Amino acid sequence: MARENFGTMHCSMARALDVIGDPWTPLVLRDLYLGLSRFDELAEDLGVARNLLTRRLDHLVAGGVVQRHPYQDHPRRYDYRLTASGRELVPILMALTAWGDRWVGPPAGPPIRFRHACGSIVEPAITCPTCHEPFTLGNVRPLPGPGHKSATGTRLVGASGWMPPRRRGREPD
Repeated sequence: MARENFGTMHCSMARALDVIGDPWTPLVLRDLYLGLSRFDELAEDLGVARNLLTRRLDHLVAGGVVQRHPYQDHPRRYDYRLTASGRELVPILMALTAWGDRWVGPPAGPPIRFRHACGSIVEPAITCPTCHEPFTLGNVRPLPGPGHKSATGTRLVGASGWMPPRRRGREPD
């Protein structure tokens, strides 16, 4: 049975996907991060149907990821801007872009690069804030958090003896 609403699951990832899980959402958020802010700009850049973009933006506004700011009264028109919540998604979008570059990107190479404030061109990665090593399947273990309970979407978290899955007899990366 298809699930329509992930927002009621006892799982932070499922609840996040309830807000940002539509395939158009990361593209809308990317464009807002890159500086497009008006509906017509977003519709043109994405090549998306206007009714679909309207629904997606309304959903992001309702989810607190995007704010709508009027810039014209007659007719009423809005700029769309990332909220603090939306801005926190930008590193995740960068990491998704880096994955896309590595596994499914265009043969000519990455269509976008990221320059850090220090001047370096960087490939986004999720790293440990203590030792700065990248997270991998083999070096990060899920543990139950303060809100943990065994429920749909979280049954395996904190399971006794959890180990990362092995791939064809090899140790995980």
